[in-house]
Amino acid sequence: MHATLISPGVPARLVAVGRTAAILLIWLAATVPMAVLAWVVAPRLMAPGDPLPGLVFWRMMVLGMAWQLALSLIVLKLEGVRLRWPDLRRRLWLTAPVWRASDRPFAGAFLLVPLFVALGFLGDEAATLLFQATPLGERLAQMAPPFAMIEHLITPEARGRWDILGLALVSSLFNYVLGEALLFHGVLLPRMERAWGRWAWLGNGLLFTAYHAHKFWLMPGLLISCLCYALPAQAFRSNWLAVVIHGVEGLVLVAAVLVVILQP
Repeated sequence: MHATLISPGVPARLVAVGRTAAILLIWLAATVPMAVLAWVVAPRLMAPGDPLPGLVFWRMMVLGMAWQLALSLIVLKLEGVRLRWPDLRRRLWLTAPVWRASDRPFAGAFLLVPLFVALGFLGDEAATLLFQATPLGERLAQMAPPFAMIEHLITPEARGRWDILGLALVSSLFNYVLGEALLFHGVLLPRMERAWGRWAWLGNGLLFTAYHAHKFWLMPGLLISCLCYALPAQAFRSNWLAVVIHGVEGLVLVAAVLVVILQP
């Protein structure tokens, strides 16, 4: 169990406000660096005439997610969590799914993974289309720089660039395991349950969506998938569900990169 920083006798409402403030502060500490790296640092590092400026953008996003690993460790240390696997496993919900009513293991929860993957993908596609059909969504789509869109890496210059596959693998590691996933679902989701109870999954999905300021033209189209990561993780108190559901996206990414590298 991690140490609590709340003194006895503090009013419950003040405790709730403090917990919410801490959650929002952690969210800001993850979101602001990503936005700065995306829209301030990356454009300044792009060389004129670079045929693949999107790689610079992508590297900055990996750097931002690596910072989220450091941020997660800082938060855990401040909570008093020992950085040992048994303690981390309990704190980060990296345990087998359980049926909350009986607190017994429930491996059947993994059978829901295809449902949540499909719901997240189809929901995001539908929400994005609806949002980009609005004046605001259309305007934001027009503002999105080409270098920030991964599809713009599909160029002849990317053929044979195996370093792009390496970047995709490192990006997937920090995106689906050690960066975003660790911070938002491992560190924040259990904290949110203590602060917000059964509605933590909703708050987590909303904050995870809002975190994507570096993909502003896709918001709020990402909301459905962000909820699909948090809901089963909280319902069965296991972040392995979130890791698997979110990680399917990484498999698609790696396959797409291979197609680009091996293009004729």
